[in-house]
Amino acid sequence: MNCIIIEDEIPAQKILKNFIGKIPGLNLVETFKAAIEANSFLNANEMDVVFLDINLPDMSGLDFIKTVKNPPAIIMTTAYPEYALSSFELPTIVDYLVKPFSFDRFLKAINKAKDRIEVPESPSEENNDETIFLNVDKTLHKLVLSTILYIESDRNYITIVTETQKLSYIDSLKNWTEKLSEAQFIQVHKSYIINSKFVDKISGNSIFVKANKIPIGRTYKQELLKALGV
Repeated sequence: MNCIIIEDEIPAQKILKNFIGKIPGLNLVETFKAAIEANSFLNANEMDVVFLDINLPDMSGLDFIKTVKNPPAIIMTTAYPEYALSSFELPTIVDYLVKPFSFDRFLKAINKAKDRIEVPESPSEENNDETIFLNVDKTLHKLVLSTILYIESDRNYITIVTETQKLSYIDSLKNWTEKLSEAQFIQVHKSYIINSKFVDKISGNSIFVKANKIPIGRTYKQELLKALGV
């Protein structure tokens, strides 16, 4: 993945360069101190990831994103946590890192970017995806757990939604919390579990998973933001 840094503070640039250098396959192409300098570069060069500060000399990072045609995956790197929720309303932002952040937190952001730009997996990785068969309407349906977008509960029924399937049958959400990876699947409402891999944005008390609008329960919101690293 090719990336650039847009950051006016030299110490912050050095930290990002150090972290980027530790990750195989992540290639730093250029570093800019101002958004206007990066604009012409992005119009002429295709990048996979941009590390972007909010407080920049010429315009804010959030305003800059709105000017870029076909923007790449954006990872915000800022000292201002108060802009986190409004940032996730922009679909190109995959993560929001509040300074100072650790290498572990940085790596989590990179993994989100990889998921967003759909870096091809090797066949061996694909074969490691856990698969189960569900008996729905007397038919066995093959389901790859990592492809689930979200699960919805309605009384005694649950509906499992992927990009290609929608399966409804008698079961409980509680049973599925025990089957799914806690790191990847998050309960956001008493009736919904979502796959964090496919989160597009959060707006108010709703979360968008591949354009599917899902409510966020009041008691689940803090844990959701924590799990997403916000």
